[in-house]
Parts: sequence; structure tokens; C-alpha cells
Amino acid sequence: MKLPELIDLVALRGAARGLSLHAHRPALAQLLGAHRSAQRGRGLEFEEVRPYAAGDDARTIDWRVTARRGKPHTKLFREERERPVWIVADLQPGLLFGSRRQFKSTLLLHAAALLGWVAALGGDRVGAVVSDGAAPPRILPGRTREAGVLPLLQALVESQPRAPGLPSASGLEAALNTLRPLLQPGSLVLLLSDFTGLNAAVPDLLAGVSARCDCRLLWVTDPLERNGLPAGSHRVGLPGRLWWLDGLGSRPAWQAAWQQREQALTQLAAQLNLPLVALDTADVFPDRLIALLKEPTWAA
Repeated sequence: MKLPELIDLVALRGAARGLSLHAHRPALAQLLGAHRSAQRGRGLEFEEVRPYAAGDDARTIDWRVTARRGKPHTKLFREERERPVWIVADLQPGLLFGSRRQFKSTLLLHAAALLGWVAALGGDRVGAVVSDGAAPPRILPGRTREAGVLPLLQALVESQPRAPGLPSASGLEAALNTLRPLLQPGSLVLLLSDFTGLNAAVPDLLAGVSARCDCRLLWVTDPLERNGLPAGSHRVGLPGRLWWLDGLGSRPAWQAAWQQREQALTQLAAQLNLPLVALDTADVFPDRLIALLKEPTWAA
């Protein structure tokens, strides 16, 4: 499998055209959240008035329009342009693995690059925290247009794993600790990881991030992780640390470990009310992500 180069990530600018982080439909809102809000807050400006609907905040009722039209109406607000969008890339060594079309690291790089281009073309400021699980995470301050995306793409290419290694138990924690003091209220955080570094500190860190900002989790997975090895004897491990493993005999314990990890992540996402989307190495990229980002034509 070929590792991505800078030119590959730059080329995703074309695929990003016509896509948006400003969600207008439920499927997209599950991934990236709507830019519309019925609440006032930092970075919000008035957009329009519409009839009141169940669940709207009563504090946003426009009483003048309500009195004039005889029915309750509420104000809608939208985030101002150049909203800070932070892309957090957890590029720990265990991501250099893939049993289908691509490495998990390749999928993460492509997804991060596409999201960066979508944010920049939409007028947002793009910043990033890139962790390789070893050195301190790299910080790329938020900037608009190409000035925000190109440094991100370069950092992704330089930080991607190039040799097999053990998954990092602290890379995700380090990335979130680095991110916290950089955030402003109203920011959007897109966290890309395979979440093998989901240690005891991560839930509290994510809770702190989600309390101040919109936060979305993109989970990079591989079919072999979920299903286990096929029947037969297989040589597994890392260079210099290889052993033979019986596929059929190891499968129950393998799948149980995966289910425990999956349950821990899905429960955390539900507890913090964070959208969680799985991106799989077996999928044709960027079709899966583009399908979630396409903005539909508005009905007349």
C-alpha cells in the first residue's frame, strides 16, 4: 500500500468543492452539526425569523413578529464566518495497518485533508493539532484559506507512521491536552483517531472540550480488527516480534476485545452527546465522507 504524499492531499481540494460544514439536513448534522442555532452566543449573528417549533428556546422568541402575525415566531442565528475549525489528528504508530484498500493512517490523512479543504473553502479558519504518539503534538494556528490548509497537509505527511509500531497509549491524551488552551467558545473540533489510546484521562478531556465547543468524533476502523483472523495459522506481530496464531481459536477472544473497545467508545460518545462516525479502510475514499458532506439543493 502506498503512503500519501503532499500532492495527493492537495488534490483533494477539487473533491471539497460543493461540500460544506454548514449542515442543512439530519444526516449531515449527525456528523458535523448545523451552523444554525436558536441561542445567542459568541460568534453568532442574526439570520432570520421563522414560526416557533416545539423544542425551540423560549428566550429567542421574537415578540414583535409574534404580536404582528398572531403566532409565535423565533429568531435564528448563524455562526459568523471564519469560525475556528480545529482538526485533531491522532497519528500514532499503530495506524500503519490495513487489511483492505488502505492503511488506517492513509484513511485518516485523506479525511483530515478533505475536512480541512471543506472548512477553508467555506470561509472558516483552519487550525490543527497533529500527534504522532511520540514527540509533543504539533500546533498549527488557525488561518484562513490556503494558509490554514497547506501547513496542515505538510504536517500530516511528515507525521504519518512509516514503520509498524505498537499503538501509543498517550498520543490521544497528549493531543487533547495540547488542544484545550487553544480553544475559543464556538469552535468546531474534528477529532480523527482509531481510539486505541482511549485511556482513563480521555473522557474528562473530551468532556472539557465538548462543554466549550462543538466536537465530532471520526473513528478510523479496519474489518480485520472487528472480525478477527480467518481460519488457519497466521504469523502476526511486529518485525522482530512475530509469532504464529491460530485464526479460528483466537477469534472469540479477539472479537470480545473489539466489542469491549467499541462499547467503551460508543458509551462515551453517548454520555457526552458527541456524534460518532466510523470511517473504514474497506470503504472507497472519499465517497463515504463526501456523501455526509454534500449539501442538498434547497426546495423552493
